[in-house]
Amino acid sequence: MSTTFIHTSDCARRRMAGAGEVAEILNPQLCGAKNVLGMLRWLSGSDRLAPAPKAATHQLVYVMEGDGVIALDGKDYAVGRGAGVYLGPNETATIRPSGSGTLKLFHLVVPEVKDASAGRAA
Repeated sequence: MSTTFIHTSDCARRRMAGAGEVAEILNPQLCGAKNVLGMLRWLSGSDRLAPAPKAATHQLVYVMEGDGVIALDGKDYAVGRGAGVYLGPNETATIRPSGSGTLKLFHLVVPEVKDASAGRAA
């Protein structure tokens, strides 16, 4: 097994209408990652991130820099560096920056994987 170093500043950033910028930093093409997608996201102004509620998928959104608001179950929570939200299957939240600064997020998406050995006789 080898170690792969990913220089995240070299990963292509793309603009998402109303949802800031995103750069994939962990995927099959970059490092052979299977069953996981890691992204850096930047939100500013009126940008919002509302991860789609996905069945059998776990998501983590972690605040790396800046201040923001996470709306979860109809309630707003002020968040800053080091805060985050875990979203289980079919759960969603909305994350937005507060103030005029930029909010930098780490977004990890992990689908549930069936254990190939489950159900086998010992």
